[in-house]
Amino acid sequence: MQIDPRLRALNRFGLGARPGELGQIDPKGWLRAQVQPTAAINPDKSLLTTEAMIDALAAARNTGGMAQDRRQAMRKQGREMAGREVLSALRHAATTQTPFAERLARFWSNHFAISMQGEPLVSHLAGAYEREAIRPHVFGRFEDMTLASAMHPAMLIYLDQTRSIGPNSRAGRKNGRGLNENYARELLELHTLGVDGGYTQDDVRQLALMLTGWTVGGLARGRNGGEPLPFSFADRLHEPGAKILLQRRFDAAGEQEGRRAIAMLCRHPSTARFIATKLVRHFVADRPQQADVDAIAHVFQRTGGDLRAVSLALLERDSAFYGTERKFRTPQDFIIAAARALRVNDFDRATLRALQSMRHAFWSPPSPAGYGDTVQGWADPDSLLRRADLAKALTRRTRGRNTDIGAILAETMEVANPSALVQILDQQPDRNTQLALLLASPDFQWR
Repeated sequence: MQIDPRLRALNRFGLGARPGELGQIDPKGWLRAQVQPTAAINPDKSLLTTEAMIDALAAARNTGGMAQDRRQAMRKQGREMAGREVLSALRHAATTQTPFAERLARFWSNHFAISMQGEPLVSHLAGAYEREAIRPHVFGRFEDMTLASAMHPAMLIYLDQTRSIGPNSRAGRKNGRGLNENYARELLELHTLGVDGGYTQDDVRQLALMLTGWTVGGLARGRNGGEPLPFSFADRLHEPGAKILLQRRFDAAGEQEGRRAIAMLCRHPSTARFIATKLVRHFVADRPQQADVDAIAHVFQRTGGDLRAVSLALLERDSAFYGTERKFRTPQDFIIAAARALRVNDFDRATLRALQSMRHAFWSPPSPAGYGDTVQGWADPDSLLRRADLAKALTRRTRGRNTDIGAILAETMEVANPSALVQILDQQPDRNTQLALLLASPDFQWR
């Protein structure tokens, strides 16, 4: 199969080629032009900020009536908020003119994963978390993104940081409640150093102690009074005294202890290697080559985690443009790529149900590690059959439009045996069946 670097740019670094784009781009120049500070922002102004969302939920909580009625009102409002967020995110991905920036936004959102499964408040805030903690920093500093994630109520609630109390703090001595290490562990294992990054269980505990007091306002704590703040530092919950993290002493400094710890972790060589490995795995191959990892890690370390420089460095890896290894599309990738190929710009609740049936609903990974990024997690027979069903549903939405099947075949996908695929398409009874078969074909599943 002949490799076209333009298709690699559109599919591997972007979100899927659209008919007509192939002849208009210089691959690397087109991608470099997208590395701009605001390129990953979702422009949908109808979506609520975290603060506005918390205010709305607080208002629902404080309405009159039985407690059960208030809970039902909050759940209903939360479902509506989450549905609008997901549909907006899908529309943006299908229509964006900066798909490289969008792919990176989705990569980082999955890296700093939260899940709407479980705590209701997280489901309400998941979309705002991505819009506010992740997207503004896609081409900024890794340290700033990590800190924004750490201070967002969705993360604080999801990983139980709001339940962590210093054993020797004023609150800890009074009520006997203790430390929760969940967020500290994931910050080390999943967000920065990696599982083999050289930390110990004592480092987990010390970091958890440093982060005590990092919480949110009255709403998330379930209190009747108090202003519902997105982030709050509560000194009465904070463990007093100095701490030692990765053999470095941190003097007592309240909220600043957590900030200084995050800064150190983000600049650690293990973090550079861990992040580089994940990026190469996402953009190049399921089995990252050492030379690619070393090159990206070097840029990350040299620039202090400048994600603009790191993103540009990815574009210099010839293995991503000319290598024989390919990346299998996740269900979300598949839906977005199919929509871009068909120029379908709107989605409905059936699409969301399809993603759920394929185990890839928005902001709902099974663990804090996020969704998997290799073919093993997504190429099972059941999932592939569901893709075929979804392809039929999407093609039905193109009725009445002059969709050029030949252009989709020639300009949006790398095809191993074009003549064989054309022969199969010619045997189909109608245009919709041809389109659905094209999108469900093995060639379209890869980027």
